[in-house]
Amino acid sequence: MLGVSYSTLRRWDAEGRLVAGRTPAGRRRSRVSDVATFNPLGIDTGAFDRKTVAYARVSPHDQKADLERQVTVLGMCCAAHGWQYQVMSDLGSGMDYRKKGLSELLDLILDGQVGRLVLTHKDRLLRFGAELVFAVCEAKHVEVVVINQGDDRSFEEELASDVLEIVTVFLARMYGARSHKNKRLIDGVEKAVPDASGA
Repeated sequence: MLGVSYSTLRRWDAEGRLVAGRTPAGRRRSRVSDVATFNPLGIDTGAFDRKTVAYARVSPHDQKADLERQVTVLGMCCAAHGWQYQVMSDLGSGMDYRKKGLSELLDLILDGQVGRLVLTHKDRLLRFGAELVFAVCEAKHVEVVVINQGDDRSFEEELASDVLEIVTVFLARMYGARSHKNKRLIDGVEKAVPDASGA
């Protein structure tokens, strides 16, 4: 059951790590239950009981179809590996750290309830700062599985996407302020965005 030699079993018995009983003839005998629960390497077996969480996110609300596609891809990946999993998702900017699903996910990770995190792309977690979350995962012994490691977009396309997301968040905050003083700046930025994307 343990895949070790008789001499190893005798040594473990002598060290008191896996103590065997004795037959009347003096032969060593170990209970199956003792062998089944024996952990010679001291592995944290609690890690096997932790959840696999699949996380999906899209920015604009008109991309719900893409969110459903992500959830399907995540489900297929988890099923292919035989993982029991739950899906958490958000509709919101990749720059917003206060999204409900992301907050719940981080709480579960920090509480030691997550053993594996599955994403379709790295930036589905956060547009900026995903590496910080990955560092927390590493500290909490959470395996991170990113299905699509590469990115089909060019560097210029990725940069343009990042800039547009920054501008979108900036404009949303400016509109939220509803200040006359900001109106000219908002109008100028709105005009610049289409000009830059069409160039």
